[in-house]
Amino acid sequence: MTQALKETTNRVEVHSVSDGVEALAFLRQEGAHAEVSRPDLILLDLNMPRKDGRELLAEIKNDAEFASIPVIVLTSSRAEQDIAIAYRYHANCYVVKPADFKRFREVIRSIESFWFTNVAFPPNPVPKPSPHSR
Repeated sequence: MTQALKETTNRVEVHSVSDGVEALAFLRQEGAHAEVSRPDLILLDLNMPRKDGRELLAEIKNDAEFASIPVIVLTSSRAEQDIAIAYRYHANCYVVKPADFKRFREVIRSIESFWFTNVAFPPNPVPKPSPHSR
């Protein structure tokens, strides 16, 4: 995925983590991740060690600080239950990873093209609503 993202036309800074526990540390800027900035977009695999993507997605979307970050589930699972769970936990979209690298690169390019060309991201950090706003 990192290689495919490096080949895209937009300049995107890519960070990757090895598991769900490290992903939370990254988002919370803990330990080795203290100096990183909040991501604009998360590409999430459901099948991660220590804390799987389903658990991580639920934690991200239930945390007011991170809930506005778009999460694209990008996984090999075609299981209807996984798709349903991802949307129940408010994934922004669910994409099944193609097995072929050439097709995978095309999928990454389409994600990059849509999300980094057409989408407006929330400010970082997201301002808290005032008690008088509606």
